[in-house]
Amino acid sequence: MQPLFSRGDWRTPGEPTEVVNPFDGAVIDTVPTADAAEVDAALGVLTDGAGAMRAMNPRDRAAILFHASDQIAADAEEWGARICAEGGKPITEAIGEAKRAAETLRLSAIEAERIGGEVLPIESAPNGAGKLAFTRRVPCGIVAAITPFNFPLNLVCHKVGPAIAAGNAILIKPAGVTPLSALALTRLLLECGLPEEAIACLTGPGGELGEAICGDRRVRKITFTGSDAVGAKIIAAAGVKRVTMELGSNCPVVVFADADLPAAATMLAKQATANAGQVCISVQRVLVEQAAHAEFRGLLADAFASLKTGDPADESVDVGPLIRSSDADRVQEWLDEAVSAGATRVCSGERDGSLLTPTLLDGVEPGMKAYDDELFGPACGLRAFDSEEEAVCMANETRYGLAAGVLTRDLSRAIRLSESIDAGVVNLGPGTEGSGPQYRADLMPYGGLGDSGLGKEGPRYAVEAMTELKCIVMHP
Repeated sequence: MQPLFSRGDWRTPGEPTEVVNPFDGAVIDTVPTADAAEVDAALGVLTDGAGAMRAMNPRDRAAILFHASDQIAADAEEWGARICAEGGKPITEAIGEAKRAAETLRLSAIEAERIGGEVLPIESAPNGAGKLAFTRRVPCGIVAAITPFNFPLNLVCHKVGPAIAAGNAILIKPAGVTPLSALALTRLLLECGLPEEAIACLTGPGGELGEAICGDRRVRKITFTGSDAVGAKIIAAAGVKRVTMELGSNCPVVVFADADLPAAATMLAKQATANAGQVCISVQRVLVEQAAHAEFRGLLADAFASLKTGDPADESVDVGPLIRSSDADRVQEWLDEAVSAGATRVCSGERDGSLLTPTLLDGVEPGMKAYDDELFGPACGLRAFDSEEEAVCMANETRYGLAAGVLTRDLSRAIRLSESIDAGVVNLGPGTEGSGPQYRADLMPYGGLGDSGLGKEGPRYAVEAMTELKCIVMHP
């Protein structure tokens, strides 16, 4: 059993919970099952840890993060194998995630060394003559990080790295199905010099632990990635504390006839099926100019058909399993519902347990779950448009707004659409690699509009959200 870390020690409370490989159902390991009492005890020690972190020199906090970053980068294949085993992510993608996690910690370390404030023009105030005023950023105290299964290392690093950089103590609640990467990261950070009282990693049921964590006044900041339904519950339970919510999405990409259609088809097929479509910024709705619709449908169908589905540990596999068979059930049900409502299945999705081959629908419309909601599976739907204005309306007919793409060679048109489409990130390009919605660099401000959440991730922006702004005024 892999113990959890709480109260400055490795512990095994409660009954063991199995961690299984989503591809074959094999038990990889077991982890303890914490409860609300463990949360309370952990927060008692983390309160002392928050004081220790606040007193720590920023250069020392940076050194811990730089060291951890170097270790993950050096052992990226080992970390990738762990991600692949517990999450079912294809091994090449999993190793890529490990390398990104190293970069996220490196960026966090840099931010630790440049947290500052500003001098205020207080003398311009009617009562400010002869005074000096400036601001400083101080740590929140205890940050709670509630993380998802789909990026079990990098999204943990996006929360833990900035929390440490800002001088906070950190409580990690990883996804129940993928806890091993978070536990390994906790061990690494302790080995790199993080005080034992400054971190906890609790495994167990999300409902009981989440309620205990979010409602506790000692937690001053909650950073969560997951569904909008759970996010709403967290906000309701949180009370008066800071929250960052990275929630659901339903990413559109607008494809004009002047785009590089063959390149766009190859790119979008990958962006719709990476990690079996279990990516917040996965391509879901492909809006294609009517003049190019038939041609692009054929190109995209060919690109989908070229992807190999199977064992994620096989380097030749492009699409691995969904995290649970029940998730594959739901995705298949939504796709079948869309076909029943009038959509055409261009590429037939075949089902084998938690595996679902890439599926392309055409003629998707509002009212279909596969069009309206977050699909989170290896599929996308096509819809044709006649005008630029119609494309914008289609792109915006969603309650989400995390990311979008506009594929065209017309720069003026691309800029116009970027201003009109409601999304936190809009990628523009002719259709070449990376110009779809799924592009993300870890230094970017990352967060959405509408039901996609509140606040921004990315180390610089997360550090700001994990600190309080204090104003200091000196009187003569």
